[in-house]
Amino acid sequence: MMLTIRTIGGSMRTRTTVATAALLLTTLNACQSGSEEPAAGDDKARKPKAPAATSSPAPSPTEDEPRDFDEVLTFNDPVGEVTLKVTVLGYEQGIKAATSADQEFSTTGYEWAALEIKACVTKGTGGTTRYPWVLAYADGARIEPSSVTYGDFPKPEYPYEATVKAGDCVRGKTVFAVPGDQRPERVLYTPEALPEGAEWKVPKA
Repeated sequence: MMLTIRTIGGSMRTRTTVATAALLLTTLNACQSGSEEPAAGDDKARKPKAPAATSSPAPSPTEDEPRDFDEVLTFNDPVGEVTLKVTVLGYEQGIKAATSADQEFSTTGYEWAALEIKACVTKGTGGTTRYPWVLAYADGARIEPSSVTYGDFPKPEYPYEATVKAGDCVRGKTVFAVPGDQRPERVLYTPEALPEGAEWKVPKA
């Protein structure tokens, strides 16, 4: 799997959130708790699990108004001396694959969607994972990243977990199984160490 690295900067607007040292540790722990990344040549990464279309236990972000796509959230870990920046780059729905979401999860009316996200470390060495990212809907439903991946999913794929050193970035797409007749309102970033979380608003189709 090849990852494309791009530095966050230019006209991109940035907001800064200072979190406790537990923030980055939690992010690293999340990396350890996630499933392993698929081995080279494996078409299917994990055992299928029905898509979560009900409320998630993750907290509801209330920090401030939702960010726009490309707007950056910065985490500072004063103890570990690590600074991690994350953002949402895009969202697309109705992705075609050899195996449909309905076939995978025995559902009706679901389809694949992809969220493109990016993480950069500007100081120290930190970890990143796809699991704190959740899609939030107007009716209160929340959907977590798909528990499976296929070779024809959108590329580059965001890694299940990765360690990033200062000056490096990780960018990629994470696939979700979503109801085809609905569109999420927000993208939530909900690591346990950030009780109020962060969110980005999804543009209307």
